[in-house]
Amino acid sequence: MIDEILKFNKEFVARGDYEKFAADKYPNKRLAVLSCMDTRLTELLPAALGLKNGDAKIVKNAGGLVLSPYDSAMRSLLVAVYELGVREIMVVAHTNCGACHMSFSDFEQHIIARGISEKTLNTIKHSGINLDQWLEGFHDTHESVLTTVSTITYHPLLPPDVVVRGFIIDSTTGALEEVTV
Repeated sequence: MIDEILKFNKEFVARGDYEKFAADKYPNKRLAVLSCMDTRLTELLPAALGLKNGDAKIVKNAGGLVLSPYDSAMRSLLVAVYELGVREIMVVAHTNCGACHMSFSDFEQHIIARGISEKTLNTIKHSGINLDQWLEGFHDTHESVLTTVSTITYHPLLPPDVVVRGFIIDSTTGALEEVTV
């Protein structure tokens, strides 16, 4: 698959297809969106939000979560605020998310089936990494959004003038529902 992508890329560049995506590194709408990496949202999310290339910084991960105040998602949001002028952050989870009800016990079985030894897992577990927590999903989408919004809002390095709001997007229709306490 990667070789096919590389072939396509050469043709894309040769045709000049990149020209319609020209944008500055600073988001036009001073907006960052934290969302899930779900493939259904690749085009649906920006279309449903009315965003075009260059309008917003979009940070994606499994579940659209900030797992801890110092994870890579939070780091990206802070960079967006301080280096790129972001003033508003949208946390956008979605319906029927694969991270909802995800559990480490299921992961562990898949990991072992793919050839990672239990010895390796035990070494990781004893090195201070809590795999049960790190690879655990969430069980309530609304609660997950509220937790992530709270983690971002009350981060000690986030300026108080940055607006943070949470939403759930319907992964079929693109309809947004705001999540509030």
